[in-house]
Amino acid sequence: MNDRLSPGAGSPPAGPERPPALDAGRFGVLGTPLAATSYAALSDFCHWRARQPGSVAIEFANVHIVTARRHEPWFRELTSSYDHFIPDATPLVWCLNWQRARLRERVYGPTFMRECLTRTTAEYRHYLLGGSEACGQALRDRMLRLNPAIQFVGSFHGRCGLDGRLEGAGEVRVEEDLRRFEPDFVWVGLGTPKQDAWIQRHKAAIPRGMLLSVGFAFDVNAGTKRDAPAWMQRWGLTWLFRMASEPRRLVGRYVKYNSLFLAYLAWDGARGRAFGRGGEGETAGS
Repeated sequence: MNDRLSPGAGSPPAGPERPPALDAGRFGVLGTPLAATSYAALSDFCHWRARQPGSVAIEFANVHIVTARRHEPWFRELTSSYDHFIPDATPLVWCLNWQRARLRERVYGPTFMRECLTRTTAEYRHYLLGGSEACGQALRDRMLRLNPAIQFVGSFHGRCGLDGRLEGAGEVRVEEDLRRFEPDFVWVGLGTPKQDAWIQRHKAAIPRGMLLSVGFAFDVNAGTKRDAPAWMQRWGLTWLFRMASEPRRLVGRYVKYNSLFLAYLAWDGARGRAFGRGGEGETAGS
């Protein structure tokens, strides 16, 4: 059931001291600026930034997203509302480390969601947007077993159109929820490109908080879909596991964009422009 709990009263309590800015370590891959960060550093940043004025949108970018931003002008425009892009795929970490980012691992959206919710405290308010009713209930149950202090103030589990509009009364309902509950974290699991369209459509109207585009993280953390084994993740083969799990939906996407990723890297490398610190034409995030 779509849950609604009591809204918080008054202004939120002060957050932690300011952590290092994500913009301090940005490295470009195919024109997308990726933040060189870690699970703990990103969680600290989000908990601090959630209490500052202005909403901040974060995309967990894999090879498909980085390549689509280079290859598809409409998708680059759709994702222009994000303030930070996080390297969610191991091949992107390899590209960043070629630029001396010295990252030990990727920051994978499903794992980050779990780590962040495990680290959060009771004064932070969380809202879930996406997935099915069953997925949402399982996700809340599992996360509360890991950390009983999590405050889930509301959720919406329904369909979203390609234009970022929620089905039926969902659009008005979620807007009212966000105004009423003022969540610190809005976890958006609508899938690409719907979640990107929702964030682009609504970000400017949300006065404060973190908007985290995590897609597959809802299903993984709810246990409704299997994730790749650890060894496949270490070797950058998560895409292969997912493609084998959902071939009808994903084979075309991964064959197209993985091939384009390699082609663009080769093309840029031949011109001496394989990478570029901070990406191309992006402004610094908050």
